[in-house]
Amino acid sequence: MTKPLMAKATAVWLVDNTTISFKQIADFCGLHELEVQGIADGDVAAGVKGFDPVANNQLDASEIEKAEKSPLHKLKLKFNAAALGEEKRRGPRYTPLSKRQDRPAAILWLVKFHPELTDAQIGKLVGTTKPTIASIRERTHWNIQNITPIDPVALGLCRQSELDSAVQKAAKKRAAEGAVMSDDERRKLVSTEQSLGMSTEPRMPSNIAGLENFSLSKPEEEEERSARDYSDAESFFNLPHGDDDEDDN
Repeated sequence: MTKPLMAKATAVWLVDNTTISFKQIADFCGLHELEVQGIADGDVAAGVKGFDPVANNQLDASEIEKAEKSPLHKLKLKFNAAALGEEKRRGPRYTPLSKRQDRPAAILWLVKFHPELTDAQIGKLVGTTKPTIASIRERTHWNIQNITPIDPVALGLCRQSELDSAVQKAAKKRAAEGAVMSDDERRKLVSTEQSLGMSTEPRMPSNIAGLENFSLSKPEEEEERSARDYSDAESFFNLPHGDDDEDDN
């Protein structure tokens, strides 16, 4: 713990009850010096009740005395043995209420395009629980028929760098386990930076391109075929009449 609890209320108490400089109070409470000056002028933290750091076991009275005597003295937060070993609570990331309805679409996108990701990785990226992910994977979600897969980065649920990092970890894990990946899966495991640096792969001609070529060449072929058929018919009907003339004579 580097800052006192209720830092602004603590600053209010120090301004009202001590002669410590604004700079010393700002450094101790993690505030800006001008903000502390605003508290003294009544422009900042109006109506905030002061929080006594001495009575709440956050600061020794001797520290205040030293700071009042020496403007260069920095207040030291009182050691709290109960704070040792305290770790940040682990769990799914917080998702704003406005974006929680988009999580099923993001989960479906990750399950569909990155099946190598574990439920724990998906839960960390999107901020959801394993039962929800399992319902999307098994298509037992109550609204599965109306869910459209959408990139979680586009939805603002995670960053592209976070998604790339999770995919790369999944790739290393699969490689260590000796799992064989298909070409499509290997292509998905490439990060954004690597994919941007790759050369363009040859693509099959599209249906439109094929139709364009067909539409351009078909009239010429029909004209040539018609001309050939016409010439054959003309040569058939314009046979020589030499034998008929001899019979008439």
